[in-house]
This record gives sequence, structure tokens and C-alpha cells, in this order.
Amino acid sequence: MMRWIYWLGWMSFGAAYRSIFGLRIVGAENLVTDGTVLVASNHQSFLDPPLIGNLYQTEMYFLARKTLFVGFGKWLYKQWNAIPVDQDRPDMASLKTIIKLLQQGQRVLVFPEGERSENGKILPGQPGIGLIVAKSGARVQPVRISGAREALPRGSGRIKFARITVTIGPVIDFAADDTKSKDAYQKIADRIMSEISAL
Repeated sequence: MMRWIYWLGWMSFGAAYRSIFGLRIVGAENLVTDGTVLVASNHQSFLDPPLIGNLYQTEMYFLARKTLFVGFGKWLYKQWNAIPVDQDRPDMASLKTIIKLLQQGQRVLVFPEGERSENGKILPGQPGIGLIVAKSGARVQPVRISGAREALPRGSGRIKFARITVTIGPVIDFAADDTKSKDAYQKIADRIMSEISAL
């Protein structure tokens, strides 16, 4: 079930993606719709979070810049399950929140690259996602977005008409590992980005 404000955003964005951007979904049979899952996607545009959220019929959580949580935006983003993150001075608070949500059986979206790509090329994954996977034990749903950069490039406030495609890959199950190091976390991040790049 969706709360009404989340549902309103879900419906509005979904209609826009289908009518304006001709949203095309590939690999829908791979989509994990039950149980805990960490959705990992490349990041091209501000359009990405609601784009991924629209794949599911129930609510999910995602990260958003701390600077967006002001005025009406503070209320709205919280209603849309956004988790504030300080990109200039990242700390463990947001990661701990994600891990806790996953341990509670929730669905969470993360962008392992940590920022939007300027040229559309996939960037290296950050070790933070490896830490999340190792601590939560969550399955990972790899997703690749194409066309969102053309629709709304980084640094641009003007939406363009471009075809957007979302490709969903098979879920990744990581074996339990007691190794707790940045190198181990980075290996997990690299594996996830490799799976996303292959889509």
C-alpha cells in the first residue's frame, strides 16, 4: 500500500515518464517485488529516483541531498521516503539508516557512483554500498538507466524530449563474509557496478 502523497507523486511521475519520455522497461521479469532488496542503479539525472521508484507498486526509500530539505521540500521529501545526505561532508548516519531499513525488510534505492555522471558514462562504485551489503545481508537488484541524461543533463534545468530505458538485471546474492575492510567493501561495489555496466 502507498500513502496518498507518495501515491500522488508515483502516479504523476509515472504518467510523465510514459507520455513524455516513452519509458521502456527491459528485463521486468528480473524485478524483485517481495522481501528486502537493495536496488543499485547508475545515476544520470535528477529524474532517476522517481524513475526507479515507479518500477514498484509499493513504497521504497532513497537518498537525497540535504540541501533539498528546506521549507515545503523538507515535508515533501520526507513523505516521499527520502533520506537526507550531506554530499560535502558525508558521514555514517545515512548509511546506518539504510542498513536499519533493510534489516527491517524495506526496499532501498542507492546510486553506488555517489553522483550523477556528467557525460553519461558509468562511474566507479563507492565502497559505501559494499558496507551496506555486508552489514545488511540484503540482495542487490542491479538496474541501468539510459536516456535520462539526455532528458535532463546534470547542470541543466531544462527538460528535453528523449527516450528513457530502464534495464533490470538478475538479483545478486552475496555470500556471507566476515571480512570487514574497505578493500572488501570496494570489491562488492566493483561487482555491482560490473553487473550494472553489463546490462
